[in-house]
Amino acid sequence: MRVAVVAEISVVPVGTGSAGVSHYVAACLDMIKDRKDISYQLTPMGTILEGPLDIIIEVACKMHEVPFGKGAARVVTTLKIDERRDKVNTMDGKLESVLKLRPSVKV
Repeated sequence: MRVAVVAEISVVPVGTGSAGVSHYVAACLDMIKDRKDISYQLTPMGTILEGPLDIIIEVACKMHEVPFGKGAARVVTTLKIDERRDKVNTMDGKLESVLKLRPSVKV
């Protein structure tokens, strides 16, 4: 069994001449939407990925390349990885552990 990690990725094209980056984000999501080996969730500030570490790294590299293919000359990508080896780590599990303590928190 391969252990799943939860990761957050933010891909930001720089110097595009526009403050808006929605079409770059949408293109990154198009690249991963049909993958069966990971789960993902879009958030206002990034995308949460869940899956095996090697696959997450592969997907992060591919997402980083997407803005270059759409004309960006520079891309800054931030990747945060949360890996637990003592128990199963999932997006839902992380939320549930907080919501047990603070059920009034808005998700």
